[in-house]
Amino acid sequence: MSVSTLTTEASFGGATHLVCRACGAHAKLGADYSCWECFGPLEVAYDFGTVTRESIQAGPFSLWRYAALLPVPSNIAEQRNLAPGMTRLHRADNLAKALGITGTLWVKDDSGNPTHSFKDRVVAVAQSAGIQLGFGTLACASTGNLAHAVAAAAARAGQKSVVLVPSNLEQHKIQATAAYNGHVIGIEGNYDDVNRLCGELIGEEVSADWGFVNVNLRPYYAEGSKTVGYEIAEQLGWRLPDQVVIPVASGALLTKVDKGWREFVELGLVEDRPWRVFGAQATGCNPVAEAWREGHDVVRPVKPDTIAKSLAIGNPADGPYALDAVRRTNGAIGDVSDAEVVEGIRLLAECEGIFGETSGGVTVATTRKLLALGLLDPTAETVIVNTGEGLKTLDAVSTGNGFSATISPSVDAVANVIEGSK
Repeated sequence: MSVSTLTTEASFGGATHLVCRACGAHAKLGADYSCWECFGPLEVAYDFGTVTRESIQAGPFSLWRYAALLPVPSNIAEQRNLAPGMTRLHRADNLAKALGITGTLWVKDDSGNPTHSFKDRVVAVAQSAGIQLGFGTLACASTGNLAHAVAAAAARAGQKSVVLVPSNLEQHKIQATAAYNGHVIGIEGNYDDVNRLCGELIGEEVSADWGFVNVNLRPYYAEGSKTVGYEIAEQLGWRLPDQVVIPVASGALLTKVDKGWREFVELGLVEDRPWRVFGAQATGCNPVAEAWREGHDVVRPVKPDTIAKSLAIGNPADGPYALDAVRRTNGAIGDVSDAEVVEGIRLLAECEGIFGETSGGVTVATTRKLLALGLLDPTAETVIVNTGEGLKTLDAVSTGNGFSATISPSVDAVANVIEGSK
């Protein structure tokens, strides 16, 4: 199979074509990501057929239980991949009390995925599409978590990997990605510079065999985020929560959770009811929050300057669509300072035993701010999404050597430390 050429042997399950999100023009399934008519972004369209709760529950305990709703072949669960998904939905009563929420609060904790972030989901779907289209190398532009997920997924499938990241990325993420023995290339610049370079590489001889999961495979990649929404609904007993708070980088996770719930409603898998979608950003990279606050439809690019590097996308591809989803559902988008991000990380850890990375701190802190502003309903059932593991961003919360004290080995010395802390 030649690269980016769809043949009769390729299978994308119920996916039928690509459609432009801006003008509605159709395109064939292939390695395309922008509309030939208006240059708008493409997404996958489907003919789902019959999908039932029973057929989903009969599937594997991974995101592949939703294969009939994704652009993947029917035998995807049997193929060599990391099979992410079905992460825990954690009831967070302690955090709810600390935030002043009287309704039920849940944390969808995606740090339980194979490389400890939700990016394993999107990579799994993009990788399947890349294999169908004949790409031998898995590649990406990344702020860290995606690089880790791509390198691991490629290793599992016996593929080569090439990841391009900002050279000032957290060392923990760089070292974790390098462990899989693919190419890890640091680029002098921010994520937007890296992403621009990846776009330029498409079609070049050196990268002719590369499937960039978040560039030329982006329509498929983005569909993986729907599974976060699918799982929340299934784990709540086939129903939707009142409101959800989601961190915003490109904006794709927020828009696709909303899309997943709309699909569940259309298929009759859950009862149709109102839900509200809220977004969370760091103030040092808050173009979508700023656009929402100012009432703009256009998201103006910014230069990122925040410790929340996994959210540091100054020119978010799905920013306008995130605004649409938030406004349609009567939600809001907030942002918080780096100091508040650290407070959010610590609050989630000390209340619920979940050590989230900086994006998790952004989400918790923004939830608290939206409550204080009266934008979130404290009596409603709420889900917040933690997208990654705190061990990936240790520098954000590192203070001293981590010890409460260093003492001699005696009972009295221990007692003095404990008494002194009261």
